Amino acid sequence: MLSETKLSLLHQLVQDASKDEIIWTKGYLAGFLNSLNSTTIDSIKKDLVTTKVKPLILYGTETGNSKRIASQLLAGFKKNKIQAKSVDIFQFDIEKLQKESLVLFVMSTQGDGEFPQNAISFYEKLNVSTTDLSALSFAILGLGDSSYPLFCNAGILLEKVLVEKGAKPLLPLLKVDVDFVDAVVEWEHQLQRLFNDKNVLIQPINSAEAPRRSESKKKDYSGKISHKVLLNDIGSNKKTYHIEIHSDDDIFYEPGDALGIVPKNRKVDIDFILDYFEEEGSRIFEQKSQSCTLDDWLAKLNIKGLNKRLLSQLPSEFSIDSSKEDLIDILKLVKRPKHISIEDLLEHLLPIAPRLYSISSSPEAHEGEIHLTVNLNKFVVREEEKSGLASQFLTDYPVDTELEFYIHKNQNFRLPAEESDMILIGPGTGIAPFRGFLAQRDATGAIGKNWLFFGEHYFVTDFYYQTEIQEWLATGVLTKLSTAFSRDQKEKIYVQDRIKDNAREFNEWIENGASIYICGQKTPMSQDVENVIIETIATQRKITINEAKEVLEALEINGKYHKDVY
Repeated sequence: MLSETKLSLLHQLVQDASKDEIIWTKGYLAGFLNSLNSTTIDSIKKDLVTTKVKPLILYGTETGNSKRIASQLLAGFKKNKIQAKSVDIFQFDIEKLQKESLVLFVMSTQGDGEFPQNAISFYEKLNVSTTDLSALSFAILGLGDSSYPLFCNAGILLEKVLVEKGAKPLLPLLKVDVDFVDAVVEWEHQLQRLFNDKNVLIQPINSAEAPRRSESKKKDYSGKISHKVLLNDIGSNKKTYHIEIHSDDDIFYEPGDALGIVPKNRKVDIDFILDYFEEEGSRIFEQKSQSCTLDDWLAKLNIKGLNKRLLSQLPSEFSIDSSKEDLIDILKLVKRPKHISIEDLLEHLLPIAPRLYSISSSPEAHEGEIHLTVNLNKFVVREEEKSGLASQFLTDYPVDTELEFYIHKNQNFRLPAEESDMILIGPGTGIAPFRGFLAQRDATGAIGKNWLFFGEHYFVTDFYYQTEIQEWLATGVLTKLSTAFSRDQKEKIYVQDRIKDNAREFNEWIENGASIYICGQKTPMSQDVENVIIETIATQRKITINEAKEVLEALEINGKYHKDVY
């Protein structure tokens, strides 16, 4: 608005001006305004340059996906001259959080909605702390699998506690499914636009501008187990099965993918719970708008390995001080309270989560089939032998009976280019995806060299796929084989020991561009193997351990180091 004096002068000017003078004045004012806007924009840009946006990236991971994404974000930011750093959340002290102004969390979710192992302590300490985070802006990228009941639950819990402590969300929580690559790129671009276009530390974005959630590309299939054979010989203390599934559907998968199933509880366990509550399995029960028999409910609800959070939600009569417990074990310890019905218990149980098994076949070599390598997991609790739900379900599953499954895409565990070399480290059932890798390379005539490290207990009883491996050696598909049968001698020998034995050649393969793949148990196998690889790089290149770690991290960022561990 103009003052009365200025408005009066403007009226006089307009009244006395000709038409051409008014047109000229209009153009003059437009040019003047444009000049003013340019000056303002330049000023804003100058302010942004002086406002140093330094995002801290904290990642919580178990399989390595969150770490890879954090490394990707870090590289992208540095390329765009945004100063950032990436830290494993396990190594970050929550007391330092209130000194930060901008934190990006990349958080995966495990099992029944739990935090990954390296993030549990951080969350628990933050939850009980009195830290004031009112100066903190944050954004969370949650990784999960929408097949699981509590999709991206760790990200949800983390966002809740951060807001409770006063922190301000820069972006709404982004939940990404197993096909997360495109969504991560979009999230990174949105963050960079924020960093470049506005002072993110004082102006969080509106939720309407949030990037989309990554859509799942999983498809359900149906097939039949056509063949099942025990891979261990007589005398082995293990039971590892080769299982072949035939399907009339066109199944789309790549070597490195996994097969997902949702196992069901055994009838003997269902009957135990029904007898405990003096119930009939045929009785119809409705819950959460679903109606089915008690038999069906108990077949699909999780009663195994209930975590501490779920145990705390059960009726107090069934409370037990434990981090994990089977429902049946609890019922054996507690005399049935008459005032508690089976419905009171069922409403607290979650659906059984899917289980994933690395595919051990190749679409080129095994058309119309999918192969699995399944170890029947046996363990002892309170002097009672138990078995894993999913492995028992698959190994007991009748041949020629319909089985529902889906394909879990694993874009971070793919074959390299056909001319590239690869080192495969897969003890035990970790050999599964590598059988698929080698079969695919054999079928396609790939020219890259292949080195396999395999280990188990005994050569005679536990050398899985020995005949095929020997054929691949004979034909040159497999360039080199290093085996470690730990119980065949007095001192136990593992695959990491074989890496040490071949340290010079192992390092040469890496220097010549070979990709490294590890599959199998996360603890302690994958950690021990990674430590030996770092030691090998350090000793062979005469550099420090920290420098060798940086070499391995660079390999991971550049897609040359891959882990699929569980």
